[in-house]
Amino acid sequence: MTDNDPRWERELVAKLAGAGLIEQRRARRWGIFFKLLGFAYLTVVLLLLLDWKQGPSTSGKHTALVDISGIIAPGADANAERVNAALQAAFKDSNTQGVVLRVNSPGGSPVQAQTIYAEIRRLRKLHPEIPLYAVIEDICASGGYYVAVSADKIYVSPSSIIGSIGVRMDSFGVTGLMEKLGVERRLLTAGENKGMLDPFLPENPNDKAHMQTLLREVHQQFIGAVQEGRGKRLKDNPDIFTGLIWTGQTGIQMGLADALGGVDYVAREVIKAEDIVDYTQKESITEKFARRVGASAAHSLGAMVLGRSYALR
Repeated sequence: MTDNDPRWERELVAKLAGAGLIEQRRARRWGIFFKLLGFAYLTVVLLLLLDWKQGPSTSGKHTALVDISGIIAPGADANAERVNAALQAAFKDSNTQGVVLRVNSPGGSPVQAQTIYAEIRRLRKLHPEIPLYAVIEDICASGGYYVAVSADKIYVSPSSIIGSIGVRMDSFGVTGLMEKLGVERRLLTAGENKGMLDPFLPENPNDKAHMQTLLREVHQQFIGAVQEGRGKRLKDNPDIFTGLIWTGQTGIQMGLADALGGVDYVAREVIKAEDIVDYTQKESITEKFARRVGASAAHSLGAMVLGRSYALR
């Protein structure tokens, strides 16, 4: 092909056009990338703004509401730190005429329940002019009831479930299965009781007796809190502290609760402040992520070290 051949010009033009198309495609891809990046950034900012914790509006006299919903445990929505912070804010507000603790919980950690119970007792002594009432929804059992007895009065629905004043520890034993499979358990410890209640070893009577003593001690603490909170309102019934549960209607007859009523009723008829302001601390997006990651790691570590747990439920 000579310099006079027009084909080289066409080839040059085609190459330049191809390079231009490639550059346009590359620019378009980068443009899409940066647009998506900008959209993601704006989405995160928007979510953070929507998730920003604003204090409750307290422009006038009101009833303060604090929710305890679900399992009472570290890292859960109903953990002592979160609940106590909400209670402190509610009592601190000069416009609060009364506090309603709305409970819908099957129980959970005895330590968390004790911590919330103690904080409520402290706040009630610090602010004697502000009453606190517990309102039970579907269930208020074990650790949930432990918290509820700190209230001045407990209101229930006729079909609410309350009680379960007891403590339990869950474990399992698979020694028979291991023998059938030909699996041998090999456990090394430093400390003669470190392998206590190992599910892969036969049950040790001394271990069982020790843990039963521990459970009875926690149970007695639970009983003491109920007796302190309910006082003479408790009826003389030997079944109250056995771990049984009852409906709200029967609970009133037994002295476990005081009357029928919901949140609106208590605010309107008892506290006489119909406006309800929710002080419950909501979990942010970042907290949810951290909780899930942290709780998963902690649970795995705890299961590896202990292999068991105990709870008020």
